[in-house]
Amino acid sequence: MNNASELPPSPPRSRGALTFALVIIGLFFVGLMGLLYYGVSQSDRAGRDALPSPLIGKPAPAFDLPLLHDPAKRVTNADLAGQPYVMNVWGSWCPECRVEHPILTKFALTKRVRFIGYNLKDEREDALRWLEQFGNPYMMVVADLEGRTAIDWGIYGAPETFLVDGNGIIRWKHVGAIDQAIIDHQLIPALEKIEAGR
Repeated sequence: MNNASELPPSPPRSRGALTFALVIIGLFFVGLMGLLYYGVSQSDRAGRDALPSPLIGKPAPAFDLPLLHDPAKRVTNADLAGQPYVMNVWGSWCPECRVEHPILTKFALTKRVRFIGYNLKDEREDALRWLEQFGNPYMMVVADLEGRTAIDWGIYGAPETFLVDGNGIIRWKHVGAIDQAIIDHQLIPALEKIEAGR
């Protein structure tokens, strides 16, 4: 009768199987490093914050919102038809809006395109005070206190910026604070395409 000390030795591991496993693990790590390199190389890409929107190339959602400065008056899509406009979503509660505001103000002063403010989920007094403190670059400001219209536009928060052509079609969208490079390399080229009728 055999005891534990007399058990037959286990068969030696196949060197081929071990080599195959090491090759698979090596290929996995090479692939992982490749993905990491790609991610890092794309992290400084100018359009990294330009989220693809299902609304690009489609009519801007209908809206009917009061003016911030005169809530008795309302603005609709029809009021803005005929010429392109940039619509900038902002709020007095938004730190990044303060960062981008001087850059947007400089662009708005060129009067190249109508510049519309979209005040999101803000108390009227707070929004007016903010504009008084930092300046008002907008041709008009609509107010969406409850954020219901923002849902239709696919607005996640503030700041966000849209370019809408004269036919009411959304042509460009940017999520996050805008800097001069974004204006120069994304917004202006998109506007030039509209102006060229493309």
